[in-house]
Amino acid sequence: MLEKTPNSEDMIALIGSSLYDIWTKLCAVIDEKYDVERLWDKGGKAWTYEYKYRRGGKTLCALYARENCIGFMIIFGKDERQKFEDNRQFYSEPVRKIYDEAKTYHDGKWVMFEPIDTTMFDDFIKMLQLKRKPNRKP
Repeated sequence: MLEKTPNSEDMIALIGSSLYDIWTKLCAVIDEKYDVERLWDKGGKAWTYEYKYRRGGKTLCALYARENCIGFMIIFGKDERQKFEDNRQFYSEPVRKIYDEAKTYHDGKWVMFEPIDTTMFDDFIKMLQLKRKPNRKP
């Protein structure tokens, strides 16, 4: 558990203003589609912060921050991996490559993206929809 939730100044100091802009845009895209809990936590060994999107005890995705870097992780269960594989031609080449190179554990395939711009956001939303249908009305 974090002692203090980072504010925008803390985040900009950590990741820089251009990545903070990407972070806030990604959060806005997720928030537009999903009404879920949002939890800040420590980022473990590799990251400073974790910002997790959850609903009913299940994680939808998580964002991570460390010095000059942000991460976006989706964990694909068996059924979700099958759905991705069945539709992989609809994802961009960089997204397919990162997916293919991600490690598969007993509880799923842990796919970590390190976005530096918004080009993969459409793919991110398509992947989130494999996990859970959006629950906000447009």
